[in-house]
Amino acid sequence: MVRNRQKAHRGIPEISFEAPAGTPAGVEVLSLADLRHRVPGERLAVPRRPDFHHLITPAAGTLRHTVDFTAYALEPGSWLWVRPGQVQQWDDLTDVEGALILFRQDFLDPATTAGARVEDPHAPVLRRPLSDDDAEALRLAADHLAAEFHALGRLPLEVHTAALRHLLAVLVLRLAHLTAPVGASAPEPDTTYLRFRDAVEKDFARTRRVEDYAEALGYSPRTLSRAALASTGLGAKEFIDRRVVLEAKRLLAHSDQTAARIAGRLGFSSATHFSKYFHQRTGQTPIAFRDTVRGHSRH
Repeated sequence: MVRNRQKAHRGIPEISFEAPAGTPAGVEVLSLADLRHRVPGERLAVPRRPDFHHLITPAAGTLRHTVDFTAYALEPGSWLWVRPGQVQQWDDLTDVEGALILFRQDFLDPATTAGARVEDPHAPVLRRPLSDDDAEALRLAADHLAAEFHALGRLPLEVHTAALRHLLAVLVLRLAHLTAPVGASAPEPDTTYLRFRDAVEKDFARTRRVEDYAEALGYSPRTLSRAALASTGLGAKEFIDRRVVLEAKRLLAHSDQTAARIAGRLGFSSATHFSKYFHQRTGQTPIAFRDTVRGHSRH
């Protein structure tokens, strides 16, 4: 399923996709029972930052899963989509049954990638079908994909791989268009906000100033703040700060880099400046946050 790349026993594993021997590279389908048997519970509880997608749906029991330091509870029929770069932690899987689909982003064709917003780092994590019919359509797509994955050898390998690619495309397109984010009530974001959001995603490690984004995009700072507030309930500066803090948390949880190294990666002039910034927005020092996240994974 995966391989850990871990330089020291204290490090948080960086997970890279590796398909099971003899199967097509790029996708794997397994049950949560398979996962329980393959990976000990204490290893699953460790914060991880995979470089591939996870689609998770429970069939029985409540699945609790943490993504980017937000805890989610999945009931049967709901779906969790964890994307590359997000930090995740599994909870106890003892009483949960369901399916897990892993895939590399480059396994899908460009049209599917665009149509399902596969590369969107802001896409909702937890989703539920819009209707019973949509839930059934998703179940059938997942079942068909699982059946084809486990039918290795029935078709020539290149044909089997093509079938898996098409079946995965059906599933992710249905997930994108036949489900709704849980708890979402905000209006559709406008172009101004989308341009600002994408600019922040690209440049948050270079600048945290609203004025710099306004100048680059041709808007006033006030216009950006209004657009961000309408779409997210946050002002532009708060939106930028939250993105910086999220990346800081990811790096702190995922790596053994020093505060000074992380400060440099995020564009801070010193570790002291970064620590003060992080503490003001989280109530914890960077090292205390790291200890909290890693301590949780040991319990």
